[in-house]
Amino acid sequence: MTRFRLVVPVVFAVTSVFLGCDAARDDTGAIAEAGAVSVFALRIGDCFDDHEPGDVQRVAALPCDEAHDNEVFATFDLAAETWLGDDEVTRLGTEGCNERFTGVIGSTYEESVLDFYPMTPTEGSWDDRDDREVVCVAYHMELEKLDRSVLGSGM
Repeated sequence: MTRFRLVVPVVFAVTSVFLGCDAARDDTGAIAEAGAVSVFALRIGDCFDDHEPGDVQRVAALPCDEAHDNEVFATFDLAAETWLGDDEVTRLGTEGCNERFTGVIGSTYEESVLDFYPMTPTEGSWDDRDDREVVCVAYHMELEKLDRSVLGSGM
């Protein structure tokens, strides 16, 4: 069971073992203190740093006002009941994230300094966990660190 994220040109695999959250969250649910977060516990507004390619169970989350590489800007579930294949799941994830980008970020993709990738279910997580969730993750196109939340930023 894995999830993967596409960041050209590297694919990052993510296992589906739910490991929870070591990062401290405040009363609003935002990351207040850095720590590890399961990829299945990521929420809109969660910021985290890149990780080494390969199997990943958790990401290094941190408050969005600290320098970070990525931020979750949207999540949604795919509607299909049966596995559609890696290519189709990635295509639908990319389309869904693109549809949500302007409304959440506050600028069009073409005007933005941000790029995004979808973290999508794999066949294993789809079958074993009934995982249909796509996690939309924004990052700076020039791979510069972000120093604030991208939500509503117009970046």
